[in-house]
Amino acid sequence: MTKSMLKNGLLLALFALLCTALVAVVNDLTKDKIRSQEQKQLLLVLEQIIPNQLHDNVLTEDCTLLNNLDALGTTEDMPAFIAIREGKPVAVAIETIAPDGYSGSIKLIVGISSGGKVLGVRTLSHHETPGLGDKIELKKSRWVEEFNGKSINSTNEKSWHVKKDGGDFDQFTGATITPRAYVKAVRNTLLYFNANKQHIFSQPLTCGVAHE
Repeated sequence: MTKSMLKNGLLLALFALLCTALVAVVNDLTKDKIRSQEQKQLLLVLEQIIPNQLHDNVLTEDCTLLNNLDALGTTEDMPAFIAIREGKPVAVAIETIAPDGYSGSIKLIVGISSGGKVLGVRTLSHHETPGLGDKIELKKSRWVEEFNGKSINSTNEKSWHVKKDGGDFDQFTGATITPRAYVKAVRNTLLYFNANKQHIFSQPLTCGVAHE
C-alpha cells in the first residue's frame, strides 16, 4: 500500500511538473505575439481618441508614467501618451482607473487637448454586467461619446455627475453605479491634468513602447 501510494504520488508530481513546464513554454512562445496584439489594440484606441492629424509623433513612443491615487484611482504607475506637433505637446491620453465600478475596477483612457478639452474616452477593461454596465463599451453604446468636447472648471464642476446626482451625464436604465464611477474617474483625470499640465508634459519619457 505504501509503495503504491508513493508511486502514485511521484507520478502526480511528475505530471504536475510536466504541465507547469508546458505552460511555461507555451507562455514564452506566445508572449511576443500577445504583446504585439496588445500594442496594435492600444494604437487603435489612441488613434480614436487623439486623431493622427493632430500630431506628428508616434504616441506610444512618447509615453510617461503618472502616479496619483486620488486622481487616477490606483497606486500603480499609469501611462500617459503625449501627442506632439512641431515639437510642442498638443494633447495627452491618460490611462486611469474607476475603482468603484459595480463589479470591480474599470480601466479607461482619456484623451485631453492641451487646452483641457476631452478629445475622447475609451474603456480598456472591465467586469461590468452584460446588458447593463457594459454600455461603457463603444461597441455596445455611444454613451462614452458624451464626454467629447467637454472640459471642467470651477463653474461647471457640479455638472460632472450623472443626471440622478444632479449632473449632465446619462445613467443606464437599471445601472447607475457603473456610469457614476466612470464619470467620476474622467472628472478626476481632467482635474488632475488641469492642475499638473506642465509637469505632465515635461516629465521624462519613462515607459516607452511597451509597458506593464
